[in-house]
Amino acid sequence: MRATLDNWMYPPEGGWTYDQVKELVLPCDWELLGGKVTVRGNTSWWHDQVRDGLYCRLMSAKREPFTANIERWTMIDESNIPTPDVVVFDKRDLDVRTLDCTPVGKVVLAVEVVSPGSRWVDHFYKHAMYADAKIDHYWRVERGEDDLPVVHEFWLHREVDWYIPSPECSKHIGTLKTEVPFPIEIDLRSLIED
Repeated sequence: MRATLDNWMYPPEGGWTYDQVKELVLPCDWELLGGKVTVRGNTSWWHDQVRDGLYCRLMSAKREPFTANIERWTMIDESNIPTPDVVVFDKRDLDVRTLDCTPVGKVVLAVEVVSPGSRWVDHFYKHAMYADAKIDHYWRVERGEDDLPVVHEFWLHREVDWYIPSPECSKHIGTLKTEVPFPIEIDLRSLIED
């Protein structure tokens, strides 16, 4: 069975798989989480500016063999194909021009920019899913009281398979400066100035 406009809301027993949903066309953005097609909510100007700004700065600072992408399906397993706002991955042995999904084993950083409608998913569900999938680094970006982005930087503690705050700086306010996945310094205010 394939997911269609008529049945995508009613997954089969065991849930949908990537092969069943990969050709699904909906009038909205979506991702596959736990075998269910999950609609991604509309994003705000702030969200898109921050996402696009982070992507551009990561692309400018990247080192071989890494590259980055925006809202790219990431293949955790057949029933979990999330769409991180930004993903940094090792492109060796991949044909990035024909890639439908980024293989999770190649991902070194997943970034989620939190929106009001994605708060629970980004704080808990994706946090746990990315850790379980052994993605080494996770940035969760929140909107600060002054509208400036606040970046929470986590790294995967391999002994417990869980994200813990970065030892250097777990909460970046004003400037994001880190060495992973490669050295980068970002003026966070510049992400929202037009």
